[in-house]
Amino acid sequence: MLDAALTPVTKGSTPFAKGLIDVLTLSEEDVKESLDLRELLDALALGFKALSRGDVVNPARPQLDIPGAGYSLAMSAWMPGMHLTVKIVNIFEGNVAKSVPSHLATINLYDPATGLPVCIMDGTYITAVRTSGSAVVSVRALARPDAKVAAVIGAGVQGHQHLTLLPLVRDFTELRIVSKHFADAEELARRHPRARAYADAEEAVRSSDVVCLATHSYEPVIDAGWVRPGTHVSSVGVAPPKGEFPTELAHKGRLFVESKDAFEPFPVGCAELAGLAADAGTELGDMLLGRAPGRTHDDAITIYKGMGIAMEDMVAADLAFRSARHLGKGTKIVL
Repeated sequence: MLDAALTPVTKGSTPFAKGLIDVLTLSEEDVKESLDLRELLDALALGFKALSRGDVVNPARPQLDIPGAGYSLAMSAWMPGMHLTVKIVNIFEGNVAKSVPSHLATINLYDPATGLPVCIMDGTYITAVRTSGSAVVSVRALARPDAKVAAVIGAGVQGHQHLTLLPLVRDFTELRIVSKHFADAEELARRHPRARAYADAEEAVRSSDVVCLATHSYEPVIDAGWVRPGTHVSSVGVAPPKGEFPTELAHKGRLFVESKDAFEPFPVGCAELAGLAADAGTELGDMLLGRAPGRTHDDAITIYKGMGIAMEDMVAADLAFRSARHLGKGTKIVL
């Protein structure tokens, strides 16, 4: 593990001064160019396993509210072999009207042996791709092997990322896109091979093998009755108090979550799972470890409800950092 370079304190310096530290900085473009998406899916799967084994320190995230504007979340994680990871993500919905992303994030990496800063990177892209990546890991593990049609509900950042990642885990013949505004679905469909915009969500969902919910809706965007036997459903949208996922769907199939924290009150847990007992869901990592069943038959409905946890940021940021060093990406600064 290559960590920050520390200049020794010279004679006459303030006692215990840290000296000068070389820290790598990665822009959003640096991160994009450094992340291999197939490697990211594998790293996330390993992260879920480590989380369920108890190898990951992943404390509950505090939320700082800014009335009338948005909120800020502090997310930290660590596991042996990786850097201490701290992400600050700010969610300001009004940014969309200003042509600024609603989710903005910065990730800091620290040497676990000394606590010295190692890297400062943009976390906006990582937040987007690790969220969709975790859902697609669930598709890889739980969707029927012969799944051919996927419906993505939402044509924003998450919709785009899902369409990029889904073809990496199944040979889909059709990728259906549904959006609140049909023009947005049409625009996104033009950017992806095999994609087609649908105006009717029910029509898109009823004959799909995989359904991915990727919106910022405060109300369920599908009806549980539309989901046919054998479908895998994933949901990554977070918009309490209700959210995009119809809670009654959790009673129709086998529910998988990142961790049992999903059943805690928001902002730690998922608003859509409020009132459900923790034993209503299985950790995705337990299934990947073979400690719990996944899809048990072709007609089973499987469901993944993601909240977005710091473990996912940690493994994605670690992968980006190591790749960036190998590729010579980024800029060094002195702190």
